[in-house]
Amino acid sequence: MEHKFLDDDFLLENKTAERLYHEVARDLPIIDYHSHLPPDLIAQDYRFPNLTAVWLRGDHYKWRAMRANGVDEYFCTGNASDYEVFMKWAETVPRLLRNPLYHWTHMELKRPFGITDRLLCPETAAEIWEICNAKLAQPEFSCRGLLKQFNVVVVCTTDDPTDDLRYHGQIAQDGEFHVRVLPTFRPDRALMLEDPDRFHHWIDKLSEVSGVEVKDFSTLIEALRKRHDYFHQHGCRVSDHGIEQFYCEETTEGDLNQIFRQVYNGRSVSQNERNKFKAAVLYECALMDYEKGWVQQFHVGALRNNNTRMFQLVGPDTGFDAIADGNVARCMVRFFDRLEMEGKLTKTIVYNLNPAVNEVVASILACFQDGRIPGKMQYGAAWWFLDQRDGILKQLETLSNFGLLSRFVGMLTDSRSFLSFVRHEYFRRILCNLLGSEMERGLLPNDFDMIAELVRDVCYRNAVQYFNFPGVTGSR
Repeated sequence: MEHKFLDDDFLLENKTAERLYHEVARDLPIIDYHSHLPPDLIAQDYRFPNLTAVWLRGDHYKWRAMRANGVDEYFCTGNASDYEVFMKWAETVPRLLRNPLYHWTHMELKRPFGITDRLLCPETAAEIWEICNAKLAQPEFSCRGLLKQFNVVVVCTTDDPTDDLRYHGQIAQDGEFHVRVLPTFRPDRALMLEDPDRFHHWIDKLSEVSGVEVKDFSTLIEALRKRHDYFHQHGCRVSDHGIEQFYCEETTEGDLNQIFRQVYNGRSVSQNERNKFKAAVLYECALMDYEKGWVQQFHVGALRNNNTRMFQLVGPDTGFDAIADGNVARCMVRFFDRLEMEGKLTKTIVYNLNPAVNEVVASILACFQDGRIPGKMQYGAAWWFLDQRDGILKQLETLSNFGLLSRFVGMLTDSRSFLSFVRHEYFRRILCNLLGSEMERGLLPNDFDMIAELVRDVCYRNAVQYFNFPGVTGSR
């Protein structure tokens, strides 16, 4: 079969795949259960002034590519004008062939902007800039308008325990806006013992918003619990932890109190002491999640802020992170086993960033399925460096080999951009092509209706059942 680049059958390599995508997957609603979208922009229904503002500002994926193309930092995180930044991106795009950003860039121009007759390059950039900016001025291209265009029914943002969630409250009270925008409890800053100054300031803020004077480990957990309760009242049903690895070190409350006081007072502690503290905090958070029936998520395997000079210059989350290669198995097992032994292991998703240990992680998660909750332990969607075609296929293969693809809760964006919902389309096309190809090769039954049910489950219905978000339903 011959295809033009990014035509209607993009990534679909046979007739069965085309049917599965166009008749089944394409128009299903989106539950984006992990994103970094700013809720304040949704609350005010913000309209982006131009294409750079909605597309390039804050996107460290694109910054990495631009740096690799020799683009100066001034055009990435510096003070260049929005038009200058866009033109530098247009210079970079033709150099992206076989990089997933080449696919995503043109998918995002196609949907929602409708640009299908040209590729982005310096020669087409000015006209594309004008077309997209004109559309961004229209009501259907506001933040809420974009969510509606992409058929999003749920968005989970990523929120610090000290956040007052006032924007989530404003959105929830708007009876004319029907997309559920829910918070996610992400207490990573309770683990940042490597930076005593930031830890101290964050603890002071936690004390203020929780009404608990945090002075030791037990009061830290008390304050986190109060914020956990507050998040639950605002519709939160999911926690998230960004960790390099799992932690399982044993300790005493006296040791934890001493570690807390040392760091709070500006003194460093050893790696082993930091690991003990992190293990204890994660364990206590897991208990809170179990008590409320939340889903806990773990994003595992990122080695962050590797370029010291650039970290000092432009700060974190700017494109200088990589894949960690540390040991994962022993502490991961011990962490989950302790909760299982106590009967307090809640529904869990683990996103693995190191493809070398895909099978290790998936095999461990299979040890803790409980025979009561379908798909309780989820081998999460391809994440960050892996959410491209090869990484998605490897994740699907590993999940299928070690668990039940039919119980998978599907894709997410993990993005700060309102245009990134095309990643759901990208995933759905890859999934349908995989299943359609195996049907035509005789590796799966040639029963369209049966496979169509699997596609509906993975792309939408499993997430509805698994997360049990307030007010969200889906038929089976």
